[in-house]
Amino acid sequence: MSLFGDGLDAAVQKSFTRPVPKSAPAQMRYLVKQLKGTRAVAQMLRISQRTVERYVKDQIKKPRPDLAARMEREVKKRWQPQIRAKARAKAASTGGIVIDTRARMGYTAPIGSTDQDRIRHLTVALPPVYAARLFEAQEQGAGDARLQEIAAEALKEVYFQDGGRRAGSLEEVRFTDIEHLEFDL
Repeated sequence: MSLFGDGLDAAVQKSFTRPVPKSAPAQMRYLVKQLKGTRAVAQMLRISQRTVERYVKDQIKKPRPDLAARMEREVKKRWQPQIRAKARAKAASTGGIVIDTRARMGYTAPIGSTDQDRIRHLTVALPPVYAARLFEAQEQGAGDARLQEIAAEALKEVYFQDGGRRAGSLEEVRFTDIEHLEFDL
């Protein structure tokens, strides 16, 4: 499970204008339409082509929990691509992104300052440039570690340094032991 990647996806999914198909047969029909065939869907979900066909014809209605989760994830990944793209573009150009997190944070700073790690709950509006960097890194397949680095850099700039008005000598922000992480556009 990718904490940062899933968080970014969830934020974008809040902008959907139509509900995602709920029932397993409806989800399966949507995937077949998107991937243009039952064979491609079967390979992607790691099930038989015959099983896919039976879902499409409403002969099976209730998938196993692991299959249900895979189907829902794949449908959400493909649902309303234009609206998803618009939401990302708006966040990256004008809207920015809000990060709400409860995690252990500390920083590297010159001797004499209190750089002790401690659990903090922050809700911070990040400027569009950081939203753009997060979405860009995610689209290029960056892992959670890279997304976490970008978020830590953003928190350093916006929260700890207040856009350059304080803590100018701050070198690096540590962002670990994440208990809660949520993004909003």
